Amino acid sequence: MPSETFTSTEQTSPKAETRRLSLLDSLLIQVDHALRTVAVDKPPHDRLSPAKKESEQELTEQEKSHAAGLMRVNHTGEVCAQALYQGQALTAKLTSVRSEMEQAADEEIDHLAWCQERVNQLGSHTSLLNPLWYGLSFGIGATTGLISDKLSLGFVAATEDQVCQHLESHLNKLPPQDDKSRAIVEQMLEDEAKHADAALDAGGLKFPAPVKGLMTIISKAMTKTSYRI
Repeated sequence: MPSETFTSTEQTSPKAETRRLSLLDSLLIQVDHALRTVAVDKPPHDRLSPAKKESEQELTEQEKSHAAGLMRVNHTGEVCAQALYQGQALTAKLTSVRSEMEQAADEEIDHLAWCQERVNQLGSHTSLLNPLWYGLSFGIGATTGLISDKLSLGFVAATEDQVCQHLESHLNKLPPQDDKSRAIVEQMLEDEAKHADAALDAGGLKFPAPVKGLMTIISKAMTKTSYRI
């Protein structure tokens, strides 16, 4: 009997440890995640980049610069996605919603790594403004999570819709022969659409057109600056 009691305690203690995390502990974890997102040269990821299957085609310097700018924008979008999901996971009220946010963030890491690798291959750099965009996105995510899980999930769906629009436009703007960048964008587009649908299926609020319009204005400011800086 004593042995059974001890075994039970051993099995439940990890969960108890998780529940005892203080606010400071949680914030330190978030700081670590932020540094891993914006300051690591090669983020660890699970899936192989779709670009690996494509051969490198010859691009002019102008085409390289343009493709790098577009992929830099995509990379910044993934930085924002990481921050948004982490902020929402920190303040989500339901455990299931928190798990959804954390899983989505894990999947977005693949995109982050793919874009960063491609930008490097094109001889350029990721946006110098990424720390700023990360902080703003984290704040938005944490705030929506504090208000309600339904709003938080709705914001994810609306954001992913915006991302899909950007990715679709980039498919038309990339140099025709840049098969590597195109393969990455196509896979990202497929994944982001699934994330938007999943957020709505989980109970996310559908944002009205005026709100989405405001989000579009803000996202354009981000894309224009990230393309150049």
